[in-house]
Amino acid sequence: MKDQSRDVRPSTICVHTGTYLDERTGGVGSPIFPCTSYAYPNPANENVYPRYFNVPNQRVVAKKVAALEKGEDALVFGSGMAAISTLLFAHLKPGDHAVFQADLYGGTHHFVTGELTSFGIEITLASTPAEFEAALRPTTRVLYVESPSNPLLHCVDLAAISKLAKTRGLLTIIDNTFATPINQNPIELGIDAVVHSATKYLNGHTDVNAGIVISSAKVIQKAAQYAMNHGGTLDSHACYQLERGLKTLALRVRQHNENAGRLAAFLNDHSAVGRVNYPGLASHPDHDIAKSQMRGFGGMLSFELREPSRVQEMLSRFRLATPALSLGGVETLVCLPSQTSHRAMSPEARRKAGISPGLVRVSVGIEDVEDLLEDFSQALK
Repeated sequence: MKDQSRDVRPSTICVHTGTYLDERTGGVGSPIFPCTSYAYPNPANENVYPRYFNVPNQRVVAKKVAALEKGEDALVFGSGMAAISTLLFAHLKPGDHAVFQADLYGGTHHFVTGELTSFGIEITLASTPAEFEAALRPTTRVLYVESPSNPLLHCVDLAAISKLAKTRGLLTIIDNTFATPINQNPIELGIDAVVHSATKYLNGHTDVNAGIVISSAKVIQKAAQYAMNHGGTLDSHACYQLERGLKTLALRVRQHNENAGRLAAFLNDHSAVGRVNYPGLASHPDHDIAKSQMRGFGGMLSFELREPSRVQEMLSRFRLATPALSLGGVETLVCLPSQTSHRAMSPEARRKAGISPGLVRVSVGIEDVEDLLEDFSQALK
């Protein structure tokens, strides 16, 4: 394995950290290890097996992302939800209580309010640090946040959440998918564990489904025991693709940041648009929080038309942006969260979360920004 000091900067980590250098061939990139059977005993006296999360391609990705997020270790999963559910089940048992941010990604919300509670785990939803504190019980074990949130881009004061948890010995978890480790490092702000849907920005090319957990060696070791039982591993070919995507993460995120900022400002001034949700805008209610803990404001935004009934017409007019599911790729995608990412929520739950039928989420790609502005301009006419 090729290990670079964590003192090097993110772009260098993206390219070099963790790379498996094959001494026999001298190749500068990690080869693919597709085997499911490895000799034992071996020099490391370790049982190597894909479901044990320890084959070389899995470890390459884990080392690279752990370095980017300033964590000690990581586990790579077959999806973001596999990462989230495994980490939660590793730290919650029947009778325990956890506090979750109210405006979560729809898949997480559905899992937490449906499946997690069926195991006898009690939950409370909260929005602000004060609400998190008010929700605490003697049985509380976990505080879980998502910042910026999907799809309203709410930002939570991570240092405040961390301080609240540490005084009570609670585990803090954040979904850092929207921010990426290029824009935000929650562990440096005191958060214990970071999860990503690596399907999104970490891979960045809309061709791999994956998830990852980053934390201390102690938290990862505990999660690994559950991970092996639950079996949510990622195969070596997909890990190879994910590593390749990570090498350009810093480059891509810088362009995502720039393009999203320009598009958010354009939409904010457009007469057809009623509201824009983007933490980089001074008008965003969490702008000051975002400025204090983020280096860039990300490539995600959402907005609502003044005439919501015309949203389908607008979607049909796009020539460059693509109405499609998911996010975080090099291409610009638009979708209606009420019909896609949050469709599993009840209409009442969506209403409470502020997700209207006319809310449009935009994953801003890395195309030439002038072309994007022209496309949105003609679609909004």
